[in-house]
Amino acid sequence: MSVVSEQTIQRDFWLEAFEDYLALESGSSPHTVDNYARDVRRLAAYAVSRGVAAPGTISPSLVREFIYYLKDLGMAATSIRRQVSAMHTYYRFLVGEGHVQSDPSAQLETPKAWRTLPEVLTVTEVEQLLAAPNPDQPLAWRDRSLLEIAYATGVRVSELVGLAVSDVWFDEALVRVLGKGAKERWVPIGRRALGAAAIYAREVRPTLDHGQSEGRFLLNVRGRPLSRVGAWGVIKRCAARAGIEKRVSPHTLRHTFATHLLEGGADLRAVQEMLGHADLSTTQIYTHVDRDYLRSVHKTHHPRS
Repeated sequence: MSVVSEQTIQRDFWLEAFEDYLALESGSSPHTVDNYARDVRRLAAYAVSRGVAAPGTISPSLVREFIYYLKDLGMAATSIRRQVSAMHTYYRFLVGEGHVQSDPSAQLETPKAWRTLPEVLTVTEVEQLLAAPNPDQPLAWRDRSLLEIAYATGVRVSELVGLAVSDVWFDEALVRVLGKGAKERWVPIGRRALGAAAIYAREVRPTLDHGQSEGRFLLNVRGRPLSRVGAWGVIKRCAARAGIEKRVSPHTLRHTFATHLLEGGADLRAVQEMLGHADLSTTQIYTHVDRDYLRSVHKTHHPRS
């Protein structure tokens, strides 16, 4: 970028006035002033590179594109959160001064609302986890059934332990899930998960059920419904037995389910339906993981990568 274009951006985007606002009116620390000024310059340079010459003509779609651009560059989540905060502050200044009419970043989630995805297991790690239950233990098939269903359906842990015997439709290869707000959905379940669930239902569960099961599918050693904490304990023990160093929780399996589907080319709306998300934007948090996968495929296989 030339010196002239830098001067033009400084003038047309009121960057000097913004720095004065931060230092003199907002009382921001010198460190914050420097960081926010740099963040806004980055936004301005990106806008100019897309043919947008002033902050008043930056659209919400361009702002979202800019955030995806930062993610694709590998910028840390903490830095992106600060970038969003800087944009909010910048546009609050511009609107207050009458330079623009509205804030195109207003619909972006605030930094506090951002969620960091837990680590996702590889396919190999999933196979190791599913094979981890000790066959010499009496509850091995209960544990294998729990792991298989969790990974095969992506259900929340509360939904997993809430499954009734009647919710597993073996003949139809479906699981009926009662989600948030008592909303019912049907999720397909694969052959291997069904096989593990069938062995547990036929050979293990009847030995546990002494009339206190409340009709639940997954039971603890005392024949009571397995709790959320109990399910977490099963997954934690199996992950340790499999030698997986990542922190593995029930939610890790849910995220892994969604990520592996998208990596395999699944439609985002189909994944939304299976996860039970009311809003597609919630499901879209997985797309950046998918982009990482696509980038790795391109780097590995494209002759000029």
